[in-house]
Amino acid sequence: MNKLVSISIVCIQLNLINKKTQKPLNYILRYWEKEFKQIKPTIINKRRYYSENQIEVIKLIKYLLKDKGMRINGVKKVLKNKIKSLDDYDSFSLKTEYRKEKIKSKTKLILEKLKKLKTYGKKNSY
Repeated sequence: MNKLVSISIVCIQLNLINKKTQKPLNYILRYWEKEFKQIKPTIINKRRYYSENQIEVIKLIKYLLKDKGMRINGVKKVLKNKIKSLDDYDSFSLKTEYRKEKIKSKTKLILEKLKKLKTYGKKNSY
C-alpha cells in the first residue's frame, strides 16, 4: 500500500509556508488541484491525502512555476507531454533539469551526513 501524506505535510515539504505565521499554505495545493488534472488527492474523512507519485508531480509543478517562472498554461503543456525515453537524455529538457536539481540536493545531503560522521570519529579518537 502506498504511503499517504496529508496536505499540510506536503506544503511543509515543499516550503509553502506563510513567513509570518509559519502555517502551511494549503490553499495553493487546493488551487493547483483545480488547475492540474494530474493531482488527484485521496479524500478520507474530508481530508486530503497525497501518494508519493502525486507528491513528485506536485514537486515538478512547483519547480516549473516558482523556480523556472513558467505560467500555468506552460506547465500544463509540459505535463501533458509524456516522458519519452529520449527526453531523459536531452540535457536542455525542463524535466531533465528538474531531475538534475533533485539529484544535486540529495548529493549535498549525503555529503553533509558524511562530514558529520567524519568529525564525529575525530572527536572520539585521541
